[in-house]
Amino acid sequence: MIDRRHLLAGVAVLAVLASPAAAQDWKAKYSEINFAVVPAENASGVTERWTPFANYLSKELGIKVNLRIANDYAAVIEGQRSGNIQLASYGSASFARARLTGVNTDAFANDINADGSTGYYSVLFVKAASPYKNVDQLKGKNLGLVDPNSTSGNNVPRFELDKMGISDPDAYFGKVVFAGSHENALLALSQGTVDVAANQWTSDDDSTLAQMLTKGMLKNADGSAMKRDDFRVIHKSAQIINGPYAYSSDLPEALKAAIAKAFFEAPAKDKAAFDRLSDGQKKGFHPATTKDWDATVELIKFVDRLRKKKAS
Repeated sequence: MIDRRHLLAGVAVLAVLASPAAAQDWKAKYSEINFAVVPAENASGVTERWTPFANYLSKELGIKVNLRIANDYAAVIEGQRSGNIQLASYGSASFARARLTGVNTDAFANDINADGSTGYYSVLFVKAASPYKNVDQLKGKNLGLVDPNSTSGNNVPRFELDKMGISDPDAYFGKVVFAGSHENALLALSQGTVDVAANQWTSDDDSTLAQMLTKGMLKNADGSAMKRDDFRVIHKSAQIINGPYAYSSDLPEALKAAIAKAFFEAPAKDKAAFDRLSDGQKKGFHPATTKDWDATVELIKFVDRLRKKKAS
């Protein structure tokens, strides 16, 4: 649902775009821009998913949009900080981290889910064949996380565990490992490297697990393809706001407006490229502002305090 604040943001975009001279001014300075994406899946998967959309943006903006697949979440943050990245697809926590560390970045949109909502969840998966039904049964077992700057794969799980009285996961679990991506965390679970894995989940059809099952990436010990009922969710967080798309604050206003316009028109202008981003599980882009992630900033501050408490 788009409120008055987000509607006014959309009106501002149209006002800036009304000046053809402004477009020529920014094109003289920006003949190309770099668009960075966090590694939710393996690099080849991210490239295949995002290249058509980057090509669409190039066509709409009239300049080259270079797709940059980041090695980790921190690389996106540092890329915008250094000025090498002008446009980024962030997770909520990595965007909050960017803000907390002084990166000049402005959110302008996030995803609309199939049901019209704009949020998702952090869940803890175990294999359905395992005996584990809750976190209490996992003491001394191995926990798979995603990346230190992942929202659903690290920060929210730590917040949720703290609410259960587990303020130090490293002491509670036998081992806590960072897999590097959502896919790798689920691969570690399927292969028995970890006993429980944190991941993102919007619905049974819209999650990293669903994408991996569709691609046949998860296998049983006998080599047969795993199915959805081979996994069980033992904990689900409160809803998290979908991560933002953000551009560098110092870009010309006309360029920012052109980028936002291209995003909002994507489902109609290039449905195939848009649907490829989420295997057809999203409806469009929702106008957003940086302040929409203020609560996530507070969450990251809380997790930081937990870490400092443990270190002391």
